[in-house]
Amino acid sequence: QVQVVESGGGLVQPGGSLRLSCTTNSVIFSRYVMGWYRQAPGKQRELVADIASDGITNYADSVNGRFTIARDNAKKTVYLQMNSLKPEDTAAYYCNAHSEFLDRDYWGQGTQVTVSS
Repeated sequence: QVQVVESGGGLVQPGGSLRLSCTTNSVIFSRYVMGWYRQAPGKQRELVADIASDGITNYADSVNGRFTIARDNAKKTVYLQMNSLKPEDTAAYYCNAHSEFLDRDYWGQGTQVTVSS
């Protein structure tokens, strides 16, 4: 089966930086749209950023200019570089692999990011 595993979460101070990683075992990773979502307690899960197979990126307005998404197809990994972190960024961050061909989504179990002084 397709497995999605996130890592890199932790506790950081406001204004700090953190890099999240997401790795899959899919042989067709390069064909997936990869995305990062987040969910804070009491809130709905929201899209943070995604990157298509051709490298086109999309960002939520709340993180645009602070976060950067990138992918390394050779390593079957997608990254989320988070800079200038704010307490409002505190959430569980989830990696999503989307197959447009099958219209199917594969989710990781999440990694916690806490921004606090």
